[in-house]
This record gives sequence, C-alpha cells and structure tokens, in this order.
Amino acid sequence: MIHVIASVHVKAGRVNEFLEIFKSNMPNVVKETGCIQYLPAIDIDSGLPPQVLDDHVVTIIEKWDSKDALLNHLAGPHMLVYKEKVKDIVDKVTFKVLQEI
Repeated sequence: MIHVIASVHVKAGRVNEFLEIFKSNMPNVVKETGCIQYLPAIDIDSGLPPQVLDDHVVTIIEKWDSKDALLNHLAGPHMLVYKEKVKDIVDKVTFKVLQEI
C-alpha cells in the first residue's frame, strides 16, 4: 500500500475555490482502480507547540494499493482537466509518497 501526503499551496483568498474544484473531481478519483482513500484536509489549531498552521495549504491524504495505481491516477484524463482548472489558483504542490514497513 502506498500513502501520499500532498501539500497544495493555494493563492491567498482562493482556498474555497480550490476546494470546490477538487471536490468536484473526487468522484472520478475514488472510482479509479487502486484508490483506497482520497480526501482534502485543512489545518486546525491543536495547541501543540511544534504545529505550524498555514491557511493557504490544503493537505490531500491518499492511499493507493500500489505505486502503479498512483502513477495511473496522475496521468488520468480527469486529472489533466483538474490540473488545468487549478493552475492559476495553486502556487505549488509538494508531496511525500510513503510505503508501510
């Protein structure tokens, strides 16, 4: 199983717009072969000292049954449409791809 933690850095004042586009694409993604979990999350203040809050980051939490499923997801036609829709909203995306040990 592959876990992905993607940090989507969204331009100021455009998080809600990003989330609307992201959520409209979610049904396409969860139907993909190998998709186990795919959801957006935003920071909440936990009060824990090491936490760094960022109002402009949407974290995408994903689980895939294999690296191939993840790669197929990224190349899917609905993902190409999604990337085009958010290209002027998103400043950058960083992610970690993790495997359970």
